[in-house]
Amino acid sequence: MLPASLEEAVEALAEAPGAVPVAGGTDLMGAVNAGLLRPVALLGLGRIAELRGWQYQDGAALLGAGLTHARMARPDFAALIPGLAEAAATVGPPQVRNVGTLGGNVVSAHPAGDTLPVLAALEATLTLIGPEGVREVPVSHLLTGIDPLREGELLAFVRVPLLHAPQVYLKATGRTGPGRATASVSVVLDPARRSVRCAVGAVAPVPLRPLEAEAWVAGCIDWDGDRTIEPAAAAAFGDYVASACVPEPPEGMDGGPGAAVLRLRRTVSVLARRALGRALK
Repeated sequence: MLPASLEEAVEALAEAPGAVPVAGGTDLMGAVNAGLLRPVALLGLGRIAELRGWQYQDGAALLGAGLTHARMARPDFAALIPGLAEAAATVGPPQVRNVGTLGGNVVSAHPAGDTLPVLAALEATLTLIGPEGVREVPVSHLLTGIDPLREGELLAFVRVPLLHAPQVYLKATGRTGPGRATASVSVVLDPARRSVRCAVGAVAPVPLRPLEAEAWVAGCIDWDGDRTIEPAAAAAFGDYVASACVPEPPEGMDGGPGAAVLRLRRTVSVLARRALGRALK
């Protein structure tokens, strides 16, 4: 099935409830090849032009779910939402970035999905279209299962507030070159609200927001001056984020899993500290 509009796509899903929507198919085909998914039919979204671009709407960018990672990594998009562009640029090799899409990253909800912590830190919302109409859902609600996709619904757009402020995404892969994140951190400044937002990916099934660490470090920044912070405070922020997002290993577990947890904590701490430092430059 190859609908040419969102309306046709919703109608096609209603006629074939077991069909699975697909755009780039990078995550979907991985699941199929691994034997984790056996769709009765595929609903191709590649012909729906409105899903492949973006538009401005009420102080936000309305991003089509069919935007590819390669498109989001371009300079014009980076000027709009730099954190999302940085994340998109790190998604696998070029052949994956050329076909993989923003909507696919969200719906597949892989813990290591590169765009997910950025969307969480930006407090993005999702526009879902189905037989009952259109509804808006915070990205965190979909990822955590509080408000999942309903039968017959499609993810059509991702609404991202335009902050016109520094945004940074960093990740560790455990290897050289492109690879899935073993830990990732997104830091977003919101000078208008004198706030810092942070989300940590790949260390849990969904991105984690260390809210107490965000509030604490926001109080350490000189918002009225040149937005500087003491090095000790930046280091403490990294440790605060790591302790909030990575559980401490049980007492007496010095090697094996315990050592791996400690390494992950150190990785998250370094990523958070560096991301904050880059955002404040």
